[in-house]
Amino acid sequence: MKIVLMDGGMGQELIARSKHPVHPLWSTQVMRHEPEIVREVHRDYLEAGARVLTVNAYAMTGPRLARDGEAESFDELQNTACALAAEARGSRSDVTLAGCLPPLIGSYRPDMTPEPEVALAEYRRIVAAQAPHVDVFLAETMPNAAEAFAAVTAAAESGKPIWVAWTLKDGGDAHLRSGERIAEAAAAIAHLPVAAHLVNCCHPESVDAALPELAALNGPVGAYANGFVSVAPLQPGGTVDALTAREDLGPDPYADFALGWVDGGATILGGCCEVGPAHIATLAERLTAAGHEIVGMPE
Repeated sequence: MKIVLMDGGMGQELIARSKHPVHPLWSTQVMRHEPEIVREVHRDYLEAGARVLTVNAYAMTGPRLARDGEAESFDELQNTACALAAEARGSRSDVTLAGCLPPLIGSYRPDMTPEPEVALAEYRRIVAAQAPHVDVFLAETMPNAAEAFAAVTAAAESGKPIWVAWTLKDGGDAHLRSGERIAEAAAAIAHLPVAAHLVNCCHPESVDAALPELAALNGPVGAYANGFVSVAPLQPGGTVDALTAREDLGPDPYADFALGWVDGGATILGGCCEVGPAHIATLAERLTAAGHEIVGMPE
């Protein structure tokens, strides 16, 4: 079977490697002052076996930058994020670059989704900045159908493939953080050109619970979980050093979960926060040993 293997988390890797203190826009600050670290993380994921690199633009939405006094840096930071990912890929035609369409204000907070017109305008800014550089758009950590609708509507105007990744409640629940079920949220954007549905940035146990409903959707499906004990302590404008990593989710345990997702119908795999290059390397090795072919785009 052909399996699309994405990269893992970026932010936690940057914290581990940077000499600068954690900041609400941590990935932005590292990219500005230590761009070689971002490029290095991208390359480490490629060496581990990933065939999809997501640009390091998760914190670079207009509202987040404005909140932290960086509104005027939007174009500069978006361009730098795309350039660093492209430099890491080099001339490799088997590697896909994914544009990043994150929640505009706060992760895991469906109550903070902007009004539809505002959200659509902000996502259009991101799409315009990234479209010349990427192969596919990834609307990730979508907490509700409303935010996904705006992100996908904007991305569709680029003509590029779009993957939507929903974030789920922790604790083995198959609901989005808004309380919507996956099928309900997917139905709200079914008229839009979504090429694949995924779940991300939640416990791997939540992926397990949601996979039957996810796999019932049309088209390829996938998952990339996080390795946090809980995301509850993180508030908009806060820093991720408030969160604690699980001690039971090393590379092999994570690969155990991911191979189970393949058995359940997933064909796109990767990792989110606290899932690093070592996890992706182990997952790549075990996928290959099981007879799967690792690719950069779903069929």
